[in-house]
Amino acid sequence: MTVTAVKTGPKRRYAWLAANEASEDFSLRYAAHSFRRWSPFAVASTALGGIAYLADFAIGASIVMLHGFSSAALAIGIAAVVIFATGVPIAVACARYGVDMDLLTRGAGFGYFGSTLTSLIYASFTVIFFSLEGSIMAQAFQLAFGLPLALGYLLTTLIVLPFVLFGMRALARMQVWTQPVWLVGLVLPFVVVLATHPERFGQFTAFGGGLSLTGVGLGAGVALSLIGQIGEQADYLRFMPAKTEANRRAWWAAVIAAGPGWVVLGALKQLGGAFLAFCALGAIGQSAVLEPIAPYVEAVRPALGAVTLPLAALFVIVSQIKINTTNAYSGSLSFANFFSRVLHRHPGRAWYVLVNCGIALALMEFGAFAFLNTILGFYSNVAIAWIGAVVADLVICKPLGWSPPYVEFKRAYLYAVNPVGFGSMVLASVVSVIAYFGAFGPIAAAWSPFIALVLAMVAVPVTARLTGGRYYLARPNLVSGPDSGAADLTETHVCEVCEDPYELPDIVDCVHHGGAVCSLCCTLETDCGQACQRSGPVLVQLTATPRDRSHTAPKTG
Repeated sequence: MTVTAVKTGPKRRYAWLAANEASEDFSLRYAAHSFRRWSPFAVASTALGGIAYLADFAIGASIVMLHGFSSAALAIGIAAVVIFATGVPIAVACARYGVDMDLLTRGAGFGYFGSTLTSLIYASFTVIFFSLEGSIMAQAFQLAFGLPLALGYLLTTLIVLPFVLFGMRALARMQVWTQPVWLVGLVLPFVVVLATHPERFGQFTAFGGGLSLTGVGLGAGVALSLIGQIGEQADYLRFMPAKTEANRRAWWAAVIAAGPGWVVLGALKQLGGAFLAFCALGAIGQSAVLEPIAPYVEAVRPALGAVTLPLAALFVIVSQIKINTTNAYSGSLSFANFFSRVLHRHPGRAWYVLVNCGIALALMEFGAFAFLNTILGFYSNVAIAWIGAVVADLVICKPLGWSPPYVEFKRAYLYAVNPVGFGSMVLASVVSVIAYFGAFGPIAAAWSPFIALVLAMVAVPVTARLTGGRYYLARPNLVSGPDSGAADLTETHVCEVCEDPYELPDIVDCVHHGGAVCSLCCTLETDCGQACQRSGPVLVQLTATPRDRSHTAPKTG
């Protein structure tokens, strides 16, 4: 049918912060090709800058101190393999389709509102790790400069704001500039120990006795809490340029390195942090070895002498700025996605930076670092159920034709809840959390995250098959889906609501407005309800426009 446009009131005008893509970074949208001007190497460098965090040191130290080297090494290795394997399809999908983790989840079996819960799960990941990393930076301020922890927590929160508020361009520059300092600081303590006490490496491998099945499971559960990190990597990977024959090798190398590849260095950092804690056991207290700054200082003191404290503090501060800018950036995206769906309002991503940082500051002030293992062990059960459900859709359902072959994220084409992904995640989470609290015995409690992973990856294809995949799409996408026949996905069309031009993949054929509507305006509409979803295919006249977005695309770098 042909739809006649109906004027429904004044056009939407976004607040300045929401309309300024120089800082907004397409926070709730498909990342337009006109904005993706970075090279694969530049995107990968920015994404990998976010793994500078020292929580890996604390996590590794806590696992080894509790369960010994043998159990901890196996636990960290198992977790790394799982994180890498699940990270590959997510990284590739986000880079290919120009979407973040939230938009990917919508189209990978969760539905429009079904992915609202996962937005909170992801937001909680960024908040938890912001608070843990901020606590580590505050410990450095206290040890090096005598700053009280309460003030240190506030300073660590404020220091990241200037970078995060200005989006990807500011973050890219900061990550590149700080990379040499971080790399030198990272390898320095191990070089010093190798030169002064090489025997410590052999002694470390004998620490804590033999293998324990329970210890391996518990340690792997803590390490698996980092599985949500792929979401932060994806927030950068969505800015990858389109894959072509000319850049194919560089594209794949960048996606794998900056996507799942982060866990290779992450696992080594966990073992490295545990090693430094082991070396410091005789010099500092048991509790202090879990705070990365103290073992680091003990390791480099023989080489740096009087300047040890300030230089060690510099390394810790640089590391924590690099990761907490990423935590705050990704958290702002996730909170913006959640509240836009619930409130039908979007004041701009920058406001949600403040929300994310404010909650993290409260956690720091309440002493979240002291409950590191408990927080991460519980969190991993829910996070891995979510990631497992998304991966199962990407690697099982889509290749078998049980779900659409592309990722559809726009509200007009999605059911509110898709039982395939959302139902599978809830089932896996509930069962694994019950196991975590001991209902099925100590072995099942220790390995509860793996129960969540297996259940999610089995339940998704079973549910998709039983439902015939009918809950993935409320109606076909004739505008920008794979069957649209569009020759040029970069062609722009004017939104009927906000009157700005957007590229074709970000456009909805809207029955309510009788024309092209951008995905964000579709999200924020309150009076169209499910009209588009109930209407079936809508043939609308899309008018191409030569105008590009009002922002200027960033330079490559």
